[in-house]
Amino acid sequence: MAINVDQDVRLRPFDGSVADYALLVAIGNAVFPDNLETVEQVQHWDARRPAHCIQERWFAEVHGEVVGVAEYFQPQWMYHPRKFFVSIAVLPTWQGQGIGRYCYDVLMGDLQSRHHPLQVRANCREDQERGMQFLARRGFREEMRTWESRLDLHTFDPAPFRAAIDRVVAQGFTICNLRELLTRLPDARQRLYRAAMEMRADVPQPEPFTPPDFASWEQSLFNDPTLYPEGYFLALDGEEIAALSQLWKSAEPDVLMTGLTATRRAYRKRGLAMALKVHALTFAQAAGYREVRTYNATTNRSMLQINDVLGFVKQPAWVEFVKDLDSV
Repeated sequence: MAINVDQDVRLRPFDGSVADYALLVAIGNAVFPDNLETVEQVQHWDARRPAHCIQERWFAEVHGEVVGVAEYFQPQWMYHPRKFFVSIAVLPTWQGQGIGRYCYDVLMGDLQSRHHPLQVRANCREDQERGMQFLARRGFREEMRTWESRLDLHTFDPAPFRAAIDRVVAQGFTICNLRELLTRLPDARQRLYRAAMEMRADVPQPEPFTPPDFASWEQSLFNDPTLYPEGYFLALDGEEIAALSQLWKSAEPDVLMTGLTATRRAYRKRGLAMALKVHALTFAQAAGYREVRTYNATTNRSMLQINDVLGFVKQPAWVEFVKDLDSV
């Protein structure tokens, strides 16, 4: 149906109801059908956002029918009071009619008038040509890329990689999962927080990492609906956490997502990341999962090399764009 954007499109605020969350997830899943989300996941991500991180979200409607969503927000993992992410998604059947442009103009007008941003960022997958061109035309420049990679567990053979685990064990390390860690050590949560914050700070991203406080981190982790304690693995040096590799549940019941795989600085170059990856994949395969997915910055060569050796197959990259603004 042809529309007059300026007359037929309106934005209404997202109201936080279950019905609006269902609409939000339906739009995201229609735009990215191979990266599905659930209402429970998005509600958790919203609930964990600290009060100082601004978020505004609207639905685009045409004659009362919801056809897209637009939002801006400040990410807690690299917070800056005047830097924001923007996101616009329009249902595939409504694309190409100027709805995205309308959403962008309203969104940016609101953002600039209320918050005077220095920069805005946006993500787009490289195979979505319409989105890539949309951002380029509006003055966004490419800042970094992240590959999604997938491993088919039906064809994965862990046998050639078991020596990686043996080498780590021979050095005196032990491997346990998160549930076992919590049972073993009374201060396990505090130890995990310290180790995770150190490792997370070294993950490639365009701005410095801003760590959450312990209480926020604890609530976020242990209330996460995708947490899979049996698939969250740690390498221990005695009682000290040396490295970790996380598997998380996903919206697809036979697919697991890799979270952080990392080694603390004092323990690097000892094969821990490879050993934990092999251990995690062996576990996932034995548990009957079909596939494991992971995301890595294209500059993270050491982790990409491990994934390549294990047989992960790269998918189209996610491109992060940035736009500098003249706000004062």
